[in-house]
Amino acid sequence: MPESLATPGVERAASAARLQRGAAVAGLAMATPPGAVENAPIAERLGITEDWIVARTGVERRWIAAPDERLEILGARAAADALADAGIGAAELDMVLVATMSHDKLTPNAAPLLAAEIGATRAGCMDVGAACTGFLSALSLATGMIESGRARNVLVVGAEILSRLINHDDKSTAALFGDGAGAVVLTDAAPPGRIGPVVLGADGEVGAELIRCDRDELLIRMKGPDTFRNAVDRLGEATLDAAAAADCTLEDVDLFVYHQANSRIIRAVGERLELDSDRVIDCVPEYANTSAATIPIALSVARERGMLHDGATVLCAAFGGGFTWGACVLKWGRDG
Repeated sequence: MPESLATPGVERAASAARLQRGAAVAGLAMATPPGAVENAPIAERLGITEDWIVARTGVERRWIAAPDERLEILGARAAADALADAGIGAAELDMVLVATMSHDKLTPNAAPLLAAEIGATRAGCMDVGAACTGFLSALSLATGMIESGRARNVLVVGAEILSRLINHDDKSTAALFGDGAGAVVLTDAAPPGRIGPVVLGADGEVGAELIRCDRDELLIRMKGPDTFRNAVDRLGEATLDAAAAADCTLEDVDLFVYHQANSRIIRAVGERLELDSDRVIDCVPEYANTSAATIPIALSVARERGMLHDGATVLCAAFGGGFTWGACVLKWGRDG
């Protein structure tokens, strides 16, 4: 390396150049399959009541994909609407990231198929697998690419068709999961950007046996009570860690967007952290648990309900199989 490239002055200039780039959310959208399934037929099949399902999960209905519906098409619908919301063309995308655990095929992955569907002809593509934490993991990758100058516009999609991985005779999962997709478009912004540090963690020793979906069976198996306790603990810890990393307090946060695992977990985390319920979005009753898609779906619902506006401070946190978990604080929108 030439000596001039290693001088402190050059290093400071390079660091300053990196700090001139930040990432911001420019567009948001969600999509669901056309068919909604209420609790009644599920309760009848399982020999339980509809109230039993609501009391334990919060779910009142879920959206279920048709047998011939493809994951990349569902995700592409959310992606196209997010691009329109951002005012950015698909050909301007540098990278497409799809967070999912329910790929239609082992290969090709969902991301290149989705990119082809929307016309993202110059974008790199990859799938991100971190179960229900997948969207936040992909958000972290996208933000880093923009901050480093390696990309300017990145599409992040969370898309799942979990109904194909459910044992419909299993009370712990049959009523809990649904299908759906959500997407955000990230673009470069003035420093220091709008998306704070993404705090991520994992525990494969404890989590490996509590939530699993083996290749030979392709059915989600979950030990609910143990998973519940771990989810509340980790979501609470990640919330505090993300706020500290962003140098803010919980009182500074306008909206808390947790992984929509079930309503009881969301309430338990809110009570532990003493959060005002009107600052916590819960759309589990309408959309169920859609794994990697829950956070962008919840953001979309929050905006529809008037809970999300440009300039709002938003804390997103997720917990999923692995175990994996994560959280981040962001300022919503490109400006303000």
